[in-house]
Amino acid sequence: MRQKGISSNIRPLKPLDAASETHWNTPLRADAFDLSDDEKIEQIEKHVREIMLTLGLDLTDDSLNGTPKRVAKMYVKEVFSGLNPKNRPHARLFENKYNYDQMLVEKDITFYSHCEHHLVPIYGRAHVAYFSGGKVIGLSKINRIVQYYAKRPQVQERLTVQIGKELEAILETKDVGVVIDANHMCVAMRGVGDTNSKTGTAYFNGKFKDENVKREFLNFINS
Repeated sequence: MRQKGISSNIRPLKPLDAASETHWNTPLRADAFDLSDDEKIEQIEKHVREIMLTLGLDLTDDSLNGTPKRVAKMYVKEVFSGLNPKNRPHARLFENKYNYDQMLVEKDITFYSHCEHHLVPIYGRAHVAYFSGGKVIGLSKINRIVQYYAKRPQVQERLTVQIGKELEAILETKDVGVVIDANHMCVAMRGVGDTNSKTGTAYFNGKFKDENVKREFLNFINS
């Protein structure tokens, strides 16, 4: 249960114009997908092994000898799988034949990501809303879009914008709102060691710039 409601005073991230769109893309090299997944796993396994050996761990121990490969597979196939565009969700749209013209909210979408500064977990909840511009999206696809962009090294601000921009493109509407509240292990388990703080970000565009609409969305989240 959420301890505190999300305030309508949360500072939203501004929608980006065409000239600045590159800033919300995950920074990737041009040759990012020259290697196959299997080749990446092989190389990462070698590097993880070297890190563990450098730390002084005995990789002949039966508890440790499989760790380099497990970590490599986890990185490529699971927690960073959102880096690969082949894993991008294919969203199925439906005609809004019900003429539903009110806000649709999908809240409390659990996600797990990784801070790109320390590669430790970020986890929390995403809340997504939109007004139909003539099409509606299957509810599970909203969850999959959140998971796709979460499964990569991230900063929360970029994650928030990526989800919002993706939904705008798919639904062909600017009337999209996204709020994320998350825990950052880079704050909790290292550095300042604060286990209680959370980080909130928001993306409001179209009708969601209206204070009454924004308040309605936040009331849905907090209900």
